[in-house]
Amino acid sequence: MSRVRVQSFSLSLDGFGAGPDQDLQHPLGVGGEALMGWVFPTRTFQRMFGQGDGTTGVDDNFAARGFENVGAWILGRNMFGPIRGAWPDDTWKGWWGEEPPYHVPVFVLTHHARTPVEMKGGTTFHFVTGGIREALDRAREAARGKDVRVGGGVSTVREYLRAGLIDEMHLVVSPVVLGRGENLLGGIDLATLGLRPSQHISSEKALHVVLTRSPR
Repeated sequence: MSRVRVQSFSLSLDGFGAGPDQDLQHPLGVGGEALMGWVFPTRTFQRMFGQGDGTTGVDDNFAARGFENVGAWILGRNMFGPIRGAWPDDTWKGWWGEEPPYHVPVFVLTHHARTPVEMKGGTTFHFVTGGIREALDRAREAARGKDVRVGGGVSTVREYLRAGLIDEMHLVVSPVVLGRGENLLGGIDLATLGLRPSQHISSEKALHVVLTRSPR
């Protein structure tokens, strides 16, 4: 059976997965881009945007692993764009340009219906108004036995955690202090949810920790 995974999810030392005041100029919130300093130089990231080779090693291994055996993604609306409320039109098609890095169906959680958006490279954005379980059911069907990756943002990961639907979570602790923003794990009891560390390894830029759900 397919697993539900969170991969390459970056945190600050004080527990924030995004900075405050997200907008068009600050997709990860003010200061949030610093959380991703470990991944930007990697070969996986650089090749994703046609910029040639990048670094290899621990960080690149984890970045690449995040795309392995993934048949569908789930995103919160903020991960798709900065627009709030009803869609004014169909102009906005995501942060990533004409060819997003997903290359599989992506299910976007929203309160406002919208027709699917097909992009280059195999990505189609589907907009789900029925909540996290409907999105997961549709993503699993689309994944055809492969895993479903919950890409974020923070509130979306928290919803799936609280519902006990995450099987594996890869967190990347960056040497950054944000002071404020969106806290990922506040008030969430990972032990009760059955998520326990199964791997941890450091690179020069971050600490990688994988938490895996105990067999039920």
